[in-house]
Amino acid sequence: MSEDWDSAEDGQERAPNGIEIGKPSVARVYDFMLGGKDNFASDRKVAELALQIAPDAPEAARANREFLRRVVHHLAAEAGIRQFVDIGSGLPTQGNVHEIAHAVDRGARVVYVDNDPIVLVHGRALLAKNDTTTVIQADIRRPQEIVDHPDLRRLIDPSQPVALLLFGILHHLNDDEDPESIAALLRDALPPGSFVAISHFHNPGAARPEVAEQAAAAEKLFNENLGTGRWRTHDEIRAYFGDFEMLDPGLVPLAEWRPGPDDHAEQGITYYTFVGGVARKPDADPA
Repeated sequence: MSEDWDSAEDGQERAPNGIEIGKPSVARVYDFMLGGKDNFASDRKVAELALQIAPDAPEAARANREFLRRVVHHLAAEAGIRQFVDIGSGLPTQGNVHEIAHAVDRGARVVYVDNDPIVLVHGRALLAKNDTTTVIQADIRRPQEIVDHPDLRRLIDPSQPVALLLFGILHHLNDDEDPESIAALLRDALPPGSFVAISHFHNPGAARPEVAEQAAAAEKLFNENLGTGRWRTHDEIRAYFGDFEMLDPGLVPLAEWRPGPDDHAEQGITYYTFVGGVARKPDADPA
């Protein structure tokens, strides 16, 4: 544990100065689902309520991490990407983006972005001696601030392709926050040959009525306790990729995106409520 944390000898939960532990955090709820320890009673309460609706929710969290691993490895090893911007990165866990990318090329550059101050505390401790990776505190609701952030501009070369990673973040933007325009601004900032990868909560609608009912219940729970969370339709999620060229197999349940022998997430009711895909920005037209 970081020395920024207060002692907890009296049995009370403690956190770094400025961290509000009485209000649940998306990053910490996700940490709990992955079996992490950087969460508090308020986070565990939300997670336990979610488990009542979807007992296999930890499988969905694991599927998302496995999807991230496959995507980053593909983009680094097969597509030759050496720059990654991970917005809504969450708390550090096994298989972070920089670890996957650096296994391919130690020079790969990674910028993590999250609006939760606890992510900044842990990220900076993890990356203290890493000059190719940084973490910045910023909010996706103000995307231009991310694009213009000096630490991002220091590491990311705007003339070279970038992988923009939006794992589990756009579904925490409410409709009135205009996530489609936010995604469009971020896409437009990417040079040709870049990629965008998205994972998002999904409501399959009439195609799978039982799953759709579970998705609606989960959405209600999240909004009542976190004030956020949208399980969107396939077409709504597909729109976030704009006119980028989708890689096979398209927008699919996470476990179906180029699965490998090291994947272990099992199929349950959440299988169809979490989807993902990767798309490439077309090359610029010759003058």
